[in-house]
Order: sequence, then C-alpha cells, then structure tokens
Amino acid sequence: MVMTFIDFLNQKPLYYKEIDHRRVYLAYGRLKPHIRKTRTVHLAGTNGKGSTGRLLAHLAYRGGLNTGHYTSPHIIKFNERIWLNGSEVCDEVLEEAHQRLFSILGKEMSDALTYFEYTTLLAFVVFETCDLMVLEAGLGGEFDATNVCDKELSIITPIGLDHQAFLGESIEEIAATKINSIQDKVLLAPQSYDEVVEVAERIAEEKGAELCRSGYPCPDINADNDGSVGVGAPRPTELEKIAWDKGWADYLIDNAMVALQALDILDIRYDIDDLKSVELFGRFYPLASNIRIDVGHNPLAAQAIVKAMEPETVLIYNSLDDKDYESVLRILKPKVKRAEIIRIDSQRATTLELIEKALDDAGLEYGYFDGRINDDEHYLVFGSFYVVEAFLRKLKIKN
Repeated sequence: MVMTFIDFLNQKPLYYKEIDHRRVYLAYGRLKPHIRKTRTVHLAGTNGKGSTGRLLAHLAYRGGLNTGHYTSPHIIKFNERIWLNGSEVCDEVLEEAHQRLFSILGKEMSDALTYFEYTTLLAFVVFETCDLMVLEAGLGGEFDATNVCDKELSIITPIGLDHQAFLGESIEEIAATKINSIQDKVLLAPQSYDEVVEVAERIAEEKGAELCRSGYPCPDINADNDGSVGVGAPRPTELEKIAWDKGWADYLIDNAMVALQALDILDIRYDIDDLKSVELFGRFYPLASNIRIDVGHNPLAAQAIVKAMEPETVLIYNSLDDKDYESVLRILKPKVKRAEIIRIDSQRATTLELIEKALDDAGLEYGYFDGRINDDEHYLVFGSFYVVEAFLRKLKIKN
C-alpha cells in the first residue's frame, strides 16, 4: 500500500546536511520516458523568482496556453507550490500524481529523494499536459533539482549575497552557481552588482548561449509594427498605470518588465491588461489598506522594499539564523517607526536575544507583536515565508 502524498511528504525532513546531486538526475532519467516533454522556462536568482515566474505564467495562461508554475516555499499549504492554469493545484491532482510518480520511481528511490527533489519531479508529472512549464529554482541553480530538465529559456533574476554557506562567499561565486544552470538562451534581469553581468557574459560565451539583458533589444525578436498589444508592443506607460492601480513597488514593475520580455523572446502573445487580474500574494501585498506583507528576507530585498514603504511604518519582523538581519534592519530603519518581533516556528529561526540585540544596535524601538493592529498606523510584515505565515496564523487568516 502506497502512503498518501501528505503522509509521505511529512515523513521527509525539510533540511539535509549533505545532498547527493546525482540522485535526482537518476530519478529524472527513470521518470522521463513516462511523461511528455513540456516547453520550459527556468528561473534562478536571489530575489524576484516567484513574482517574475507568476507574472509570466499568468500572462501565458490568460493568453490561451495551458500553463504550470512551480514555486517554493509555500506560506500555508503545500498546494501553493504547484499553480496550474490560474489556481493552486487541488489535493486530488496531487495525490494522483504522487501515486503515479511513486510507482514509476519505486519505493527505494522515492524514499531516497529529498523533499524538494521529490516534489520537483511531482510537478513535472502534474504539468506534463501543459504547453508551458515555469520552474523556479529552490537554492542555487546549477545543482538545483529544477535544473535536471532541458529549458528553452533561462531567466536570471537579481542576484545578491545570500545562502553563502551553500553557494559561496563572494557575489561572483554565487552568480556563477546560479548562472551555470543556463543552456541555449538566457534573459538577465536588472542587477545591483556589475560582477553579475560580467559572470553572465563569461558563462554565456563559454556555453555558446544567447544572452539578452532586460531593457535591451534582443536580436531574435520579430517585433510587431502595428502597435498591437503583444510581442514587441510598446508597454512602459501601460505597465506603470497598472502598477499604480495595484500599488506595486518599483521592484515588481522591474519583474513585470522581465516577464514581458521573456514572453517576447518565446514569441508568446499576451494582453498586458491581464496583469490587472494577477495576484502576487506575499510580494509587497496589500493585505489591508494599512498592512503590507512581503516574504523578502535579505538586504537586496530590503533595499527594494524600503523605497516603497510608508514613512513611520511599524515593522513586524523576525529572521532565520542564516540571514543578514543586522543589515536588513539598518536598511529599513529610515522608514521604521518601531519594530514588533513575531515568534516563528522554525528550527532555523534566529534566537530572540540576537534579534533584540540587532534591533538595539540599529537604534530601533521594539516590542513583541501581540496580534493587535492599529487602524491609524501602517504595517510591514517582513522577514521570510515563516514570518508571513506566523502573522496570518496570529490573525487567524487561513485563505
């Protein structure tokens, strides 16, 4: 009797001290003959993967393509990770895909795969009838489980210092690990570090890949000249109006521009007005008129967020222990009225004493979040997926 998907997933550890990167390739080799090959876009980078991927997938789906988007981690429920044609996948589809995947791989291989490796292959099964599959790398790029399949286009979102214990201490090392995942064609999003552009140019030349930088024309795009909305059409004013109406921060506008350019490269037609119906939950998302939630957790994310924050914002915050929370707090400080520490349920959480010390060092007034929200104050919930999850649970928001 095969264990149910949820039970099978729950008995897998989320974190591993050592990972055999060959294992997922062996598993994919066993799975590949049993599933249909799907046109694939792969996203790697430090920030912006989730929103850029969702914007791209949403426009492709609204344009008529059967589209899947694989993202991670989730906030409340695993189903958030596998988005299919406008909705999170249902439990029944997940269970059916699990039963099929488990039978193809066998018990020994299924048990050996990590949580992320198994669920990545599960997404391939769910998406096999799709016209387009949008895959978001989990950690890194070159050795990430999502890198096992061929991709038509790689998108490299903004890269910064994060996960140094796994990816390297310098921006060049981190960029190389992520950009080494590219194949024939790559779109490079706007970058904060010139070193990332240099690494991308070098690796693209070594691999013989076509490199396109966001905001620059790509030589293989056949732009329409009739002014219609779609491939090659003019967009900045239209996009800025939509972004203003939706209350997007500038970084989301940049991510939308990358998504639009990716669709141009892929020659996928779309209507920019379909951005009006996209929901980017957890990405500077207006949960209420005075509450924004954002799953960002590193200095690069803080630099993007602080530009959009209201002055005198109450920061509801916590951090995982491998994040540079001291830098994050210093970056956000000019817009912060006070901080309220929220307790999070993670074995990777920083101790409360260290968070308090970082707040003291940053010169920020702070207390602990007790679930109360004042109507006359602005709030930003920031720090990680765990922070947003804890906040939603505290306010008893389940959907």
